[in-house]
Amino acid sequence: MIRKARMTEVPLIYKTLEISARNGELLPRSLGELYDSIRDFQVYTDEQGQLRGCCALHPTWEDLGEIRSLVVSEEARKKGIGRSLVNRCLEEGRELDLQRIFVLTFNSSFFQRLQFVPISKSLLPHKIWAECIRCIHFPDCKEEALMLELREDSSE
Repeated sequence: MIRKARMTEVPLIYKTLEISARNGELLPRSLGELYDSIRDFQVYTDEQGQLRGCCALHPTWEDLGEIRSLVVSEEARKKGIGRSLVNRCLEEGRELDLQRIFVLTFNSSFFQRLQFVPISKSLLPHKIWAECIRCIHFPDCKEEALMLELREDSSE
């Protein structure tokens, strides 16, 4: 089941993200940052209520949002959970009237299967780079930038 994250789940989200961050798969997030941004997060829980994945949609500008912190636990991978989490975040982006969603990722093929297209990082707002200093790959960024346009056809 996918739903909005709860405050009580922040420590679990932190542990889930920490494992992937240690492996260099994503940017680490502090507990404080997670508490501050908990409203950005969707979580996937299994039939026993165990948290098996999370993903966040972070609005960055009036018409732009970022998919971040997508993680699915090792035992729950290859079951469509990541795709479902991203799709839920995209639904939320549409509800917020965002026009574009970007992602910085080491797994561009996953996002390309979801119709994201590669873009130049120079097209992204400068403010997103403030977090890069915490990345183990800084300053030699190895992530790829991809974008998805959410705009409806304006000819309708």
